[in-house]
Amino acid sequence: MPEAARPRARSDALTARPPAFRVPATLAAWTRRRREVLRTLHRLLGSTPARPSPVRARTVSRSTATAYVREDLLLDDGAGVTIPAVVLLPRGTGGPWPAVCWHHSHWGDYEVGLEELFQPWPVRETPAVALTQAGYAAIAIDAWAFGARRGTGPGGPGETGRDEETSLAKAFLWQGTSLWAMMVRDDRIALDYLAARPDIDARRIGATGMSMGSTRTWWLAALDERIAAAACVGCLTRYGSLLERRALRRHGIYYFLPGVLRHFDSEAVVSLIAPRPLLALTGERDGGSPADGVRSIQRTCARVYGLYGARERFRGQLLPGVGHVYTPAMFRQVQSWFDRQLAGPRALEVTGGTRGGTRGATRR
Repeated sequence: MPEAARPRARSDALTARPPAFRVPATLAAWTRRRREVLRTLHRLLGSTPARPSPVRARTVSRSTATAYVREDLLLDDGAGVTIPAVVLLPRGTGGPWPAVCWHHSHWGDYEVGLEELFQPWPVRETPAVALTQAGYAAIAIDAWAFGARRGTGPGGPGETGRDEETSLAKAFLWQGTSLWAMMVRDDRIALDYLAARPDIDARRIGATGMSMGSTRTWWLAALDERIAAAACVGCLTRYGSLLERRALRRHGIYYFLPGVLRHFDSEAVVSLIAPRPLLALTGERDGGSPADGVRSIQRTCARVYGLYGARERFRGQLLPGVGHVYTPAMFRQVQSWFDRQLAGPRALEVTGGTRGGTRGATRR
């Protein structure tokens, strides 16, 4: 075949860069720019159903463990779907409690979902015990296709895992939205429910997660100012960097929001969190979070937080020699961050194992 007739390996349509995101010189100008970014994001999220108000919850079970009271719930999403959720409360008196929204990760472990909160990862005593013993309530939900929601997608009970996740993405595109937009909606519904509980201090709610859970965290914090502090582990990078490194395969189909790169890259989303506290821990060897993209977001956030005179509220760390993992030491940083930013009690000394490396799939 003549060279001129050969198809191009990478067309401009697949590699085009988004418009440069420039941080204005003044806080007033940034405030205007911030409103524009928010309007664009809501438009890109598409025609998701309105969130119910108030959120109705049905208690499935209530049990008591050594460190906490566990409530298993079904949240009514107002559109005919119930969202499996769990709420943990510290034992004893002392509420209303500060709380943490725990966003589970992916790893291709579709059976896990919210039960990640009760696994000995990244700390042996489990995040459920570590958080509640330190004086925090917590909430977690099953994302679409995970946990108790497996087999509830368009393919019916016989379709689970990656196939179900893909079918959900297709169905939501037909409806003028996306799987990612519907996941964000669910996380906001969980926050709506949590913040309305009388035993929760709605002024002191944090959000955290690793991998997919990290992405859920920085999106929720960007869109909803009720998140008073956020802590993200992994999965914080520029979409353009993933294209340049040919690394789209490292993220599942849920990750992609149609049209976003026509307007800006992910630093525009993350910067909306300012001036609320944000901790971001990323391994320098994490193939799903190219380091150049992480550094670019860090520079942008430093400038935006600087406009508020609040640079100390943003801490972005690129950890040398570290891959896509969540270690006990990283968890200690996350919990200490919440202790400082949410004015909570002392952090609990924790020990445990690491999730990452060869464990799970490469889709985050």
